Formats: sequence, structure tokens, C-alpha cells
Amino acid sequence: MVPKGGPQPTLAYTPIDDISKIRERVKAGFNSGKLRSIEYRKNQLLQLAYLLKENSKRFEDAFGVDLGRHSVETNMSEFTTTIAEAVEAYKSVDKWSKPEGAPFDIQWFPLRPKVYKSPKGVVLIIGPFNYPLAGAIAAGCACVLKMSELTPSVSGLVTELFPKYMDQDLFQIVNGGIPETSKILELQWDHIVFTGSATVGKIVAAAAAKHLTPVTLELGGQNPVFLDPSYDLDVAARRLLWGRYMNVGQVCLSPNHIFIPASAQDKLIDALSKAYDSFYPEGPAKSESVSRLVTTVAFDRLKGVLEKTQGTIVRGGLAEADRESRFFPPTIVKDVKVGDSLLEAELFGPILPIVPVKDLQEGIDYTNARPHPLAAYVFTDDAKLKKYVIEHTQSGAIDVNDVCVHLAIPGLPFGGVGNSGYGAHTGKFSFDTFTHHRSSLDSPGWVDKVFSFRFPPYTEKKLKQALLISPKIPAPRPGPGIGPAKKTGLLVSTRSVVVALGVLMFALGLRRALGYDGWFPPALVDLASRFGVSGRS
Repeated sequence: MVPKGGPQPTLAYTPIDDISKIRERVKAGFNSGKLRSIEYRKNQLLQLAYLLKENSKRFEDAFGVDLGRHSVETNMSEFTTTIAEAVEAYKSVDKWSKPEGAPFDIQWFPLRPKVYKSPKGVVLIIGPFNYPLAGAIAAGCACVLKMSELTPSVSGLVTELFPKYMDQDLFQIVNGGIPETSKILELQWDHIVFTGSATVGKIVAAAAAKHLTPVTLELGGQNPVFLDPSYDLDVAARRLLWGRYMNVGQVCLSPNHIFIPASAQDKLIDALSKAYDSFYPEGPAKSESVSRLVTTVAFDRLKGVLEKTQGTIVRGGLAEADRESRFFPPTIVKDVKVGDSLLEAELFGPILPIVPVKDLQEGIDYTNARPHPLAAYVFTDDAKLKKYVIEHTQSGAIDVNDVCVHLAIPGLPFGGVGNSGYGAHTGKFSFDTFTHHRSSLDSPGWVDKVFSFRFPPYTEKKLKQALLISPKIPAPRPGPGIGPAKKTGLLVSTRSVVVALGVLMFALGLRRALGYDGWFPPALVDLASRFGVSGRS
């Protein structure tokens, strides 16, 4: 299949000398205060959504040229989620941006503690098409996007359309390769989001550290599948092949390899072959549902690891592969053993290795001995096995009986752990990523009457007063040979003392406000005087 798509914009690299100027322009735009307005943030979020909607056909063509991708897959994996992000942010930004009060505490509520939501400032996003720009806009951040040079048609189209929809004083694009990326990383940013390989992620993190810039990294990994042979293998096969071959495996969440007890491997191969034939009834080479690899470099890498495998190819393989068109057929390999070339690194391509194991514990042990993946998948109807896999593995996400879908579900974070990255985005998680949660309080003058012990000169009396606000530690104290704490008399909790003081302060304040000159029990007046609270009008 020849990739479809009409004439596309030429991707012009940004002159290196202009990169600093672009950053300064966006910084000035942020300092202008435009994005303090929630209404203006909503305006730009709608502009982003309409940029995508009104040019959907052109984007489908661009993805067709760069990746040979069918429009169904483009809309499902790119447009639906990206537009949904912008629309959700538009609908929610008023609520997300409101200051939040701290949980009620009788001891501190008079200080009116709050958390304000402040934009971090000017942020840099380096990554593919479905970047978390909506979250940055909702948070009130200005942004520079570094698009991928490996998808020139898509990046060129975004570069062409951006000035027509987005405020150029706040949102700019930089295009280029290693020199341009190196230059952009020399500059100071208030947050950086990078999507890509762990190797480049380390470079980004090191560059950011020079400016103490916070970073969100999404780095992928070898996402394992733990397949219980008692599960419906036809359902599992259909879902696994979809996740593995979507965009010919060039998806960070794609299942990388499958662990299954050796006794059930042949049954799984039968189910996978059945699903394979239903996906590509005339063969992958004639199917419009098979995308293309992004570069010939990717083709050569996958060809190399497949040529070295000691496993057995049961579907696909190199016979129909074509380097010039970057066509690499969806491939299934069985009898893959630990140490095989297919398990050396994340495949990021349309090869699905089947790893027969003694039991799933062997697969779990193998996974836990290696860097944490971006996602793990378990297929089973056994509740105990689900719980066991969730509790005994570590990954950015874990899906049960499906793959990749959690990325599209509102309210779930998308992010890695360990070698697969750190930080998270999508929805409110994107907003929080680009937001500084700024602690605040507003302390009235009369509070000094209650907390007068904080001011010098310090005395034994003030020490005792200070100790009254110390929290009570639950008994018994844990540890060998230590039993429950003995009750030595009447114990009055700190909370009780503070509540009593709060009630007293309110009563005395009300008394002053009303000019009331009535009687208070001497004990309460004495307690108040110990804390410097006067009962006099």
C-alpha cells in the first residue's frame, strides 16, 4: 500500500539564532498577564479544539504521508483524545483554577489557610502530535512546542496552522533536529515535558537540572503481558494484536511481549492466528489498516533484532518487508527465551514475542528484575491473580483484560515510574503538572492572643503553652518488648484543649462584639488569661 495524502507543507527548521528570541517573546507574553484571565484561557482552548476539528482531513492526509496510517486509526488514537483533552479543560478550568481551602482544623482555621493555583510560567513541550498543550493552557502557562522532525508532514501542518488559531505572543513552535533541540535545552524553562526514549530523557533531565527546572518524562518501556491460559484466548488475542499493531507498534503503551505457561502456548498461537487473519484477510501487504514505520532507521533496527532471534516466526516476518516504503509486516514469534534479541529493549514496532514460562510467577520475577515499564497487562478472570499481579509488579499503569485503553479514560493519569519516566498528565493531571500549588494564609491580629507563646522572651510557662498544641501519638508504641502505654490518670487530648479554647475565643469575641458585660465562670476566665485572652470589653 502506498501511503495516501495530498501535497503537504514543507517543514522548515527554526533558525538557531531565533530560538532565544522565541522564548523571550513568549516570556514577555506570559508576563503581560493575558492568561490570568480564565476566559482567555478558555478562548485559546477552543481555538486549539477548532484547529484540529476544522483541519481534520488535512491531518488525516499528513498522517497518511508520514506513517501510512488509516484515517480510522488517526481519529481514534489522535483526534478523539486530543480534542477531548481541550474540551475537558475548557469545561473544567473554572473549577480547577479556584483556590482550595485546607481541610478543616479547629487549631488553624482562624488563619484561613488556602492553596492558590498559580501557573508555573513558560513551559517547553518536546514530543509528538498529541502533546499535553491543553493542560498548559488551562493552567495559564505560555508554551513553546518542539515538534518531531521525524513526522515532517504533521509537524509542518501544525506549524502552518498554529499562527492562524493560537496567540503567537503566548504559544510558539520550534522545529529542527539535534542542534535545534540542544539549543532549546540550553535555555531556562519553568517546566519541561518530554516524550521519547530513556536515552534522550536522561539528556533532557540533565539539561533541566542546570536550571533547577521540573521535568515530566514519558519514556515507554518493555510493557509485559501476563496471560492466564484459562482466560478467553480469542478475546485476549484480538485485544493484544490491536494494541501491538496499532501504528505498527510505534506506541509507547503497546504490549511488548506475552508471558504464558508453556503448556498453553500453542492454543494462544491458534487464537492469535485467527485474529490475525480476521484483521488482514488479504494479508498485511495489501491491507490499508497497516501503518508504516516512521523512518528507515527504525526499519533497519527491527530487521536486525528479528534476524537474530532464536524464536520461531509463525506469522509475518521479513519476506514481505520493504525498506523503501518502510513497510514491516505485523509479526508473531513463539518460543522466545530469556536473553533473546527480541527482549533486549523496547521493540517499538510490529513484532509480538511469545515467551513460554513455567508459570506466571516466572514472568513476574523476570519483569521485576528489570526497569519498570510504562504499562503492564494481565488477562485473567481470577480475582486473586488480578490482585496478585497488581500488588507484586511496578509499572506506570496496569490494565486488566485490555491494553492501552486507560490513556483515553478521563480521570486517569498517564505517566511512568522509574525508568519509564516520572510525572503524569491528561485531564486535571495535566493542569496540576503545569500548576504551582501555592500555600497561603490570612492571619487576623487577634490570633496573637492565643499563640502569644511564639514571641520572645521565652519562658517555662510559654513552653508549657506551646506543648499543648503538640499532637497526641497513638498508643501503644510499636517495638519489641514494649507493651501498651499505662494510664496514669486523667488524660486530656490536645484536640480537646484546642476545641475548648476555640469555643472560648468565639464566646469572648462575640461578647466584645455585642458589648455584653455578663458573667463567665472563673475557671474559663482563668484558662483564657493563661493564653493572654482577655474577657474584658
